[in-house]
Amino acid sequence: MNEVIEIRHLRAEDYESFNAAMRRAYPEMGSYWPAESLARLRDLFPTGQLVVTMNGTVVAAALSIIVERAKYSDDHTYRQITGDYTFSTHNPAGDTLYGIEVFVDPEYRGRRLARRLYEARKELCERLNLRTIAFGARIAGYREHQDTLTPKEYVQRVKNREILDPALNFQLSNDFHPVRVIRGYLPGDEASGNYALLMEWDNMLYHERSATAVAPKTQVRLGLVQWQMRLYDGVEDMFQQVEYFVDALASYRADFALFPELFHGPLMAETNELSEIDAIRKLSQFSDEILRRFTQLAVKYHINIITGSMPELAADGQLLNVGYLCRRNGTTERYEKIHVTPNEAKYWALKGGNRLQTFDTDSGRIGILICYDAEFPELARLLANQGMDILFVPFLTDTQTAYSRVRHCAQARAIENECYVAIAGSVGNLPRVKNMDIQYAQSAVLTPCDFSFPTTGVKSEATPNTEMILVTDVDLSILDKLRQQGSVQNLRSRRHDVYSLSSAELMPKH
Repeated sequence: MNEVIEIRHLRAEDYESFNAAMRRAYPEMGSYWPAESLARLRDLFPTGQLVVTMNGTVVAAALSIIVERAKYSDDHTYRQITGDYTFSTHNPAGDTLYGIEVFVDPEYRGRRLARRLYEARKELCERLNLRTIAFGARIAGYREHQDTLTPKEYVQRVKNREILDPALNFQLSNDFHPVRVIRGYLPGDEASGNYALLMEWDNMLYHERSATAVAPKTQVRLGLVQWQMRLYDGVEDMFQQVEYFVDALASYRADFALFPELFHGPLMAETNELSEIDAIRKLSQFSDEILRRFTQLAVKYHINIITGSMPELAADGQLLNVGYLCRRNGTTERYEKIHVTPNEAKYWALKGGNRLQTFDTDSGRIGILICYDAEFPELARLLANQGMDILFVPFLTDTQTAYSRVRHCAQARAIENECYVAIAGSVGNLPRVKNMDIQYAQSAVLTPCDFSFPTTGVKSEATPNTEMILVTDVDLSILDKLRQQGSVQNLRSRRHDVYSLSSAELMPKH
């Protein structure tokens, strides 16, 4: 039978043969791409996912994303460059084709299949007018020499043909050059001594793009609503107040409007004779209507709205605390409160969700954590790993001590993740609604602490316990400078060789 060799884009039906070939290529790794990860890659960047098939069966593959190279230091890790395996780092407007996977089934090596994939990547890089191709290369032969040679010395010996490293020799012969030795790039890669090489290939045909065509927005105006709890006659009455605030923020040309957690709680006054559990479930019946109205307001007033939160019944009957990002282009995204407080579980029977992700907007990449979630540093760090610039925290607190927990934790999240944090809560007293009698808030925009930011780490803050809006400008470009040149560099200084953080939901299945 004649062998039919084809290079093409990855398809859904390729998964079984793709997975089998990868397992044969890397039997020692023990970690392989789940089908949902490959599906997301195909959705994000279909032309970047290349396979070689032999009579229809995948025998080699090369997967890629596009990144903005300046956003990542030379000592980045694989987890960082892939956004903790979510590919949230993929940026169609970036300048670098970043290789995140390449393999050839051992049975088919020696047929120049890897060279075909590399050439296809170069052609793609040229066609998309990208500056470089980059990837973290394993140095699988280094373990045998790590007691006598540094990684740099090992690379030089390979270049001088004193040591045989087939993979590295192949990359060098294909015009890739080492830029840096990275420690802890790929956890568990013992064969490489826990090292990798950052390799790059320069596109000689690259030409500078028009700055106006790709320059991202760096000046962002945040609008925070410090909401007064008061009784309403229904959703229509409440949304007159909502629209008033949205209109006011839009008139100041705000890019975002942030509402507090469960700001529509006063609607439970109609069912105050019910138990707390029944009342909150009754409140969930308004959620679809509230989302519809917020979506309309976002488009009408040309502003991105973060809806705070609302109870929502899941398909399995559990009650979750969720919210929505309503973009001004009419699209929406859903986020969930992952940790519920003991009282929320006791009186409302709320359950924690499991959805955690960043969201791309026309004004930066954002993350949203509802109230108590901001007190868990792991969540914000996972979002920072996905490239978050601004963290929004809608909250609901009754006392100053409860508020202080949210406020101080939010300030810590800004420092440790080198991002802006905006917090917004509700104020005032609310009679005839169980478990929502009093509220305390002082909404604020918080910053990292360095020379380019306020010395207190507070960009602006509202008057405590007073209904108002807070409008604040933040500069995202300063964050990039902080991450590269700050007095301290929390994200870059992490010891990935000592500890690691991962999400069970987002990690590839093993």
